Amino acid sequence: MSVQQYDRIGEAFEGFKSLPLIRYGEVPSFLGMVGDVSGRSVLDLACGTGFYSREFKRRGATEVFGVDISVEMIAAARKIEERDPLGVRYEVGDVAELPSLERRFDIALAVQCLNYAEDIAVLERMCRNIHRSLVPGGEFFVLAQRPDYGFDCPSLDKYGFRCEPTGEEAEPGPRARVTALLDPEPISIVSTVPRREVYEESLRAGGFSAVEWVPLQVSEAGVREYGEDFWADFYAKPPLEMLRCRA
Repeated sequence: MSVQQYDRIGEAFEGFKSLPLIRYGEVPSFLGMVGDVSGRSVLDLACGTGFYSREFKRRGATEVFGVDISVEMIAAARKIEERDPLGVRYEVGDVAELPSLERRFDIALAVQCLNYAEDIAVLERMCRNIHRSLVPGGEFFVLAQRPDYGFDCPSLDKYGFRCEPTGEEAEPGPRARVTALLDPEPISIVSTVPRREVYEESLRAGGFSAVEWVPLQVSEAGVREYGEDFWADFYAKPPLEMLRCRA
């Protein structure tokens, strides 16, 4: 499901980061949660076009390796690397079938990754593969749609997105269609929204501990740009949430 969707997007995926929800909510929150990566190695799973791979390399990571199931996403990431070389490596790969890597990493990232597991067995296998790719005590950081997000919430259009239930249910949770309101053409992606306990139990089954949910915060720049009232719906019913845990 995810491969075909993302192969159609390619480098247009970079435009997601300009939308208010991502620019002023996701990005500063995720970077803040991960924190200082100086002198540490980073494995970026479902790296897309490499936005976070590049960002953490600029922030001092010694090695960054990006993996994505989409051939077109990796092609776009490599094209950006050619234009602005940072020393980030990219490979096509499925996290559910991730082979043993040549080295273990200090940090793993999964931004909108685990929510593409078709069932709980696949989700647990993804978690085991990621755990195996980390050094003992390594950190794993996740960002995904909020598990208990209410689809009857106020519209997210002003934040650049639309989130709708498809009416289908997978084993991990309901399916949802997220539409990025990009100009000139919106882009829609369908994924699963695993239940909170499914995330927690799958991570523990994969070997992780100290599982902690972390809310997003709007950056000071976002408040300056739009004002506090603009973000009231975001805080009342957050559409995204983060997780951190330890190998």
